[in-house]
Amino acid sequence: MLCGLLLLVYHPIKAQGFPNYDGGFKFQLSDDGSKYLRIISWVQGQALYNFDDTLDSNGNENSQLDFNLRRARILIYSQLNRDFLIVTHFGLNNLNSNTLSPLGTGEGSQLFFHGAWVEYSYGKNHALGGGLHYFNGISRLNSQSTLNMMTLDNHRQAWATLGLSDQFGRHVGIFAKGRFNKLQYRVSVNEASLSTLDVRTPQPGGEAVYGGRELLGSKEAGKTIAGYFDYQFLDEESNLLPYKVGTYLGEKRIFNIGAGFFYHPSGSVIDNGTTLQPELAGEDVFIYAVDAFYDTPLSDKGNAFSAYALFQVADYGRDYLLGPYGTGSFFCAHTGYVFKGEITRRRYQPYLSYEWQSYDAVDDNRNSIGIGINAYRSGHHSKFTLEYKNDVFGSTKSNYIILQAMIYL
Repeated sequence: MLCGLLLLVYHPIKAQGFPNYDGGFKFQLSDDGSKYLRIISWVQGQALYNFDDTLDSNGNENSQLDFNLRRARILIYSQLNRDFLIVTHFGLNNLNSNTLSPLGTGEGSQLFFHGAWVEYSYGKNHALGGGLHYFNGISRLNSQSTLNMMTLDNHRQAWATLGLSDQFGRHVGIFAKGRFNKLQYRVSVNEASLSTLDVRTPQPGGEAVYGGRELLGSKEAGKTIAGYFDYQFLDEESNLLPYKVGTYLGEKRIFNIGAGFFYHPSGSVIDNGTTLQPELAGEDVFIYAVDAFYDTPLSDKGNAFSAYALFQVADYGRDYLLGPYGTGSFFCAHTGYVFKGEITRRRYQPYLSYEWQSYDAVDDNRNSIGIGINAYRSGHHSKFTLEYKNDVFGSTKSNYIILQAMIYL
């Protein structure tokens, strides 16, 4: 899901893969550039073909070809000077036949905030802020930009709290960010959402349910703590905005090793009682991960290599399993190669991705393999992605191919 954008620096602003977009849609409010307003807009449209025959809720055959507006977003940020930053981000996701509404007033048709925060700098390398923010913990992918991913979309399980303790991967809270030499950090203390995707009721002796704040109250289960730390051995990345770049297309030499966590005391609930006498108890949610990111040019002719790997351990509570979320372990990796060519012309990047996930609740593991190619017409600003994906989880299998077109300004 979800959010993201091109990693930016203070001034000038450099676009990955296409120099004509330097500065973007930016209003200079002072001669020295310290005061400005920047607007970013992007749209991702998809055509999905499912190789498997499926049925709807009425038993009718589904069409194998579907269209989807994956993302439509606008992000605005501004600085009055080097010490103050305000960010506003809104849009919608996954507008398709299931979420369209007759007059555009349905829940799936509505724009909503993906971010709104203020930030205050302290010295050159540190800042504090608060609001609805995306300075997440756990891993690089948990703060993934959606404008410059190498794969078609993020590894879904990496957005490990989306809809459970937050609003679409964003928490309301306070954060600190910065760097100590080559070490970057981000930590936050946040409110846990009262409503979650998990609408189940705890059953006696059954699995945990993610509903601690609602069932146990805000004093016991109302806050979460998160952090992510990465050491940047080669070129340093900007941390002006929280969104992590997926691939620089050879414009930087990056080698980072990171580690992070997420902690929600009594975030999940189990029932140790009986049907007649429920006895609810909280179970702490704790997720931690380590990851590595490598992205480098291979020559001065435009060819480049990129690779990423993540290992994540999640404890959502006893035998927790809900969609992509589950108590257990998760590993994912992807790698890609950009063929040589001028950065202002069309370039191609084939890639391969893999996911593996085990759950305490079941014996079966989830496996996924993706094969795709990116066709960059103007770097990340205009690209087509074609990806085939095969998912296997026990007896459930899916095979589909997606073509995505993306433009951002």
